[in-house]
Amino acid sequence: MSQPICFSVRATDRPGLLRDLASLVADDGGNIVGVRHIDGPVTEMHLDVSGANDANALLERMLAIPGTLSAEMGETAGRVFGKRVIVIGGGAQVAQVVLGAVSEADRHNIRGERISVDTIPLVGEARLAEGVRAVARLHRAAILVLAGSLMGGEVTVAVKELREKYGIPVISLNMAGSVPDAADLVVSDPVQAGTMAVMAIADTASFSLARIRGKRF
Repeated sequence: MSQPICFSVRATDRPGLLRDLASLVADDGGNIVGVRHIDGPVTEMHLDVSGANDANALLERMLAIPGTLSAEMGETAGRVFGKRVIVIGGGAQVAQVVLGAVSEADRHNIRGERISVDTIPLVGEARLAEGVRAVARLHRAAILVLAGSLMGGEVTVAVKELREKYGIPVISLNMAGSVPDAADLVVSDPVQAGTMAVMAIADTASFSLARIRGKRF
């Protein structure tokens, strides 16, 4: 099966724009496997489409939709950036986790893997819990690392939801609070936590998170 193609359409925003694009894809036998919408003075729609019968003809029909300013084909974000390691927390711990993750991702990406690292520093139980829950809605998010000195309460509830409902593994630094007890793995050294997060999702790594789940390092 061929790789999905990203159709990027810039258009004047209007009700029914996405519906019209989706109808064209369906008429061509394609399936939309990803959608990203960027709002602004000019709306951008990025549709990841698999199974299109005639991609070039589909592109021409998109250009003919009322309000369309431009349309082009390219690689999907999944193809370019691959799996995502998400790091949430604050302070120096986050920076150290990212250091380990980026260094390890570089080793695997050289061998053909595609792994990217994203982070956001957040403070406060409510904001941290909201951030953890939002990971489930992030496109291509493959694993979460929580880096901080104290996390518990609603954050712990969110961690359990992320793991049990969505199957996204969570690595926690060895910190105060109940989050470490809810995580798949607890790692004391932040650099090692970032390294192990990448190894856990890399197809080019001989590492199984399932074999060490529940352990502390």
